[in-house]
Amino acid sequence: MVFLFISVFGNVTSEELNRMFYEARRDYDVEKILKVIKTIEGIPGYDKDARLLTILADAYMEYGVWGASDKEKEKTYEKARQYAEMALKLDPKNGRASYIAGSAIGRLAKYKGIVQSLFMLGDFDKYIDNAIKLLNENDEEQRLYKTFALIASGMRYRDVPWPLYNYKKSEELLNAALKLTPNYPNIYLELGYLYLKTGEKAKAKEMFEKVVSGKAHPWLIKTHEDAVKSAQEELKNLK
Repeated sequence: MVFLFISVFGNVTSEELNRMFYEARRDYDVEKILKVIKTIEGIPGYDKDARLLTILADAYMEYGVWGASDKEKEKTYEKARQYAEMALKLDPKNGRASYIAGSAIGRLAKYKGIVQSLFMLGDFDKYIDNAIKLLNENDEEQRLYKTFALIASGMRYRDVPWPLYNYKKSEELLNAALKLTPNYPNIYLELGYLYLKTGEKAKAKEMFEKVVSGKAHPWLIKTHEDAVKSAQEELKNLK
């Protein structure tokens, strides 16, 4: 992974913090992700630096997914959204922050009632669609985040209730993500879930088998391990 943006804060740079974040996410390293959070929040003026706010928002998001206790998760996602939106106020063309804001909203919606969660859908779409437009697929980091945004949008069109879902659009978005990052087998997992919904069990089985046989993206190893377990469970159910 190439990190070109460098700002120096004492003995640590934003490049180093970003790399530390990537390593923590790769390994589900709670100690390291909390170190990223604590370090950034200890930097004077961090709340005026869009890059630091983006890394911080991402760290809270990931900590919420795999590090926080169930009681902590909602507040953790709220912080991820807050910091991502702060980054966007400073840098409106920050595609990574736009993705994080949308993803945080999507996760927060699970804690709300059906009506309120549907109202949040508009904000989710605004941020995720904006991320897809802003992120440059010719940049290594931005291509990965554009992939994440396409997956998030594909899941949205797959999982929302009738009449808001659109399975064809979901498939198109997930395939677009796969085209951008073919070495991320988790996309096959999401396609498998889509084909279960459309009743195409043979296709679903093929997708789940690709997850199990695929190699992990080098920066998303633990994420892949989780996906393999999920795919194996689905394959058992399809027997």
